[in-house]
Amino acid sequence: MPQPRQLAGNPARTATVPRQLVHRAAVAETLLTGWHRLADDRFTVAAQWPRAHGLHVSADWTAYDPLLAVETVRQSGTLLTHAEYDVPLGHRFVLDAFDVTTFPEHLGVGALPAEIEVDVVFTDVQYRGRRPVSARYTAEVLRCGERAATADVAFTCMSEAVYRRLRSGRTPETVTAPPAPAGLPPEAVDRALPGDVVLAPADRRGRWRLRVDTAHPVFFDHPLDHVPGTLLLEAARQATVVHTAGQRVPVAYRSRFHRYAELDEPAWIEVRRTDAAGIQVVGVQGGSTLFECLVATADR
Repeated sequence: MPQPRQLAGNPARTATVPRQLVHRAAVAETLLTGWHRLADDRFTVAAQWPRAHGLHVSADWTAYDPLLAVETVRQSGTLLTHAEYDVPLGHRFVLDAFDVTTFPEHLGVGALPAEIEVDVVFTDVQYRGRRPVSARYTAEVLRCGERAATADVAFTCMSEAVYRRLRSGRTPETVTAPPAPAGLPPEAVDRALPGDVVLAPADRRGRWRLRVDTAHPVFFDHPLDHVPGTLLLEAARQATVVHTAGQRVPVAYRSRFHRYAELDEPAWIEVRRTDAAGIQVVGVQGGSTLFECLVATADR
C-alpha cells in the first residue's frame, strides 16, 4: 500500500492518516497522524488527543479518559496491520484480548492538544499463506516522553467472505436493535449526557441491562452488525463507577472477549467479584459469557 506509507513519512504531521486505515468513518474520530517503522516488527505511531471530546474527555475538560488510550492503541494496531502487514482494507478484525494500564498523572488536559507517540511491537503474527490471520502486539503510549499507558492486544482478522459465513447472514441491514431502554442517571456513571449512558436498571444490585443506541456517533461511528468492543469496555467502566458509588475511577482494564454481542438480543452487565486485584465485570447474553473485564481503580 504505497500511498499510506508515503503519508507516514510526513514529518509535519499536519493531517490525520486515512480514516479507512483505522476503521473509522469520521475524520474527527481519527486520532492518528503518522507512523514510522523502526525495525521488522517495531513501529512508532503519532497521534493527537483533542482538548475536548464528547466521550473521552471529562465534562470539565481537565482529564482524558483511559478509554481514549484504548482507542488510540486500537487504531495504532489496525493501521499497522493494514499498512505494514498488507492486510487488505475490507478485512474484518475481531478483538480477542485487550489489556491496558494507564497513569492518570499523565492524562491531564493541557493548554494545547496532547501530542502522543505510541511505540508498538508486534510480538506474535500468525500467517495463512502470505497474509496475517491473527496477531498480538504491545504498545507504550508516551506523552512528552512520559508513559501515559501500556497495552497488550490480541486480535484475529479475516476476509469479508469468511466473516459473512461466520455471521450467518447477520448484517447491519438485517439486524435491528430494539429501542434503547431508559438509562441510569448520567451523573451516576460519570457522564454528562443521557445518550452516553450504556447501563439501564435491572432486577438486582450489581446487574444492569446493556443499553445499546446504534445512533451513538462514537460507538457506532459506522453501521455494525454487533455491539462493538469499545461499548462493552465503556459498560465495564460505568459498572465500576456505579459499584464504587463514584468514589473510585478506573485506571486499568484486563479484558477477554468470547463471542459477539448481538444487537437484537438483551445483554446484561454484572459485577461478579471485588478484591485487591480489582472489580470483575462480566457481560452475559442468552446464558453465554460475552466478555470478562477486570477493572483496576484508583481513588478519585
